[in-house]
Amino acid sequence: MLKAVEKKRAYEDIVKQIRALIEKGKLKRGDQLPVERELSETFKVSRATVREAIMNLETMRLVRRRQGDGTYVIASSEEALVQPLASVLFHEKDDIIDIFFIRKIIEPEVAQLASANASPDEVLELEEVLKEQEKALARGREVIQKDADFHHLLARMSRNRVLERLFLAANLLGKTREKYLQTEERMRKSLRGHRKILEAIRKGHGAEARKAMRKHLEEVENVLFSRKKGGGGGPLKEG
Repeated sequence: MLKAVEKKRAYEDIVKQIRALIEKGKLKRGDQLPVERELSETFKVSRATVREAIMNLETMRLVRRRQGDGTYVIASSEEALVQPLASVLFHEKDDIIDIFFIRKIIEPEVAQLASANASPDEVLELEEVLKEQEKALARGREVIQKDADFHHLLARMSRNRVLERLFLAANLLGKTREKYLQTEERMRKSLRGHRKILEAIRKGHGAEARKAMRKHLEEVENVLFSRKKGGGGGPLKEG
């Protein structure tokens, strides 16, 4: 599966190989990578080179290192494929308010389309994601991934591949979730917003789902930006 790499800029070849495995679905979200020693032996490079590769993969939000536990894949195959688009469209230096502005354009439409196109099984899957989000919250665990799973599933349910890819690109940086979901109160508010969106989708009420998503995002916006005005990322008024 993995093979030795050339010594010159070897970490780039390691990144390329691991990323390819994620894109092809051979490494899935939640899978643990081999430890540094094993990767070093497999690629025939130093551990320092392996660490450099892992740091790059982490910057690309494809993997995450857990202190004392190892390195895990945190991206799906589709997210890995869309990552180059995210790199072109968005950069770490971009203002979070500009990125959030894109979410406010895309996600209400995604919710409305999901309401029209969701299968019964997908609605059940959406319900299960919220149950997992609630359990994580009750145990005092991080809910960022569950929050992302909810929105990603909605994008898939929209049945619009271009919208889904654009949504994934806008969300790969994860800035708004990391800044917003910092307190239990905010996590609970987020969960309540998700439930309202789910209820509208379960009823097949597209306009209601769109409105619920819009309200959910505006609640996040109120916390993050204190209703800042002006610029491309300022709050929009519902027409």
